[in-house]
Amino acid sequence: MNEELSYEKNFSKQSFWKKININWKNAGKKIIQVALELYYSLMDGDTPKWAKGVIMGALGYFIVPIDIIPDIAPIIGFSDDLGVMLSAIAVVAVHIKDDHRKKAKEFASRMFGES
Repeated sequence: MNEELSYEKNFSKQSFWKKININWKNAGKKIIQVALELYYSLMDGDTPKWAKGVIMGALGYFIVPIDIIPDIAPIIGFSDDLGVMLSAIAVVAVHIKDDHRKKAKEFASRMFGES
């Protein structure tokens, strides 16, 4: 987790949404949905500061284009990003509410044209 926290400085709302809007097709629904679950938890005022730091680190890693597996490769290029985000979810799971999951699922379904 310490490595994830070093990416915290790379997170911003603007860079997150830019990454989502540009890469959603290559990333795939699962990765986008996981990123959104973390994002909605981050934006929740009830989420404690330490958990927000973990989330920002994981989303910062997602945002940075240069990582272990380059993001230009469809789906496989985001597998390391998914691993980092799932690790973050495991650490902060108690702070990810059903509402965060629901909003993430609905948003991802709209992006991918599913009902």
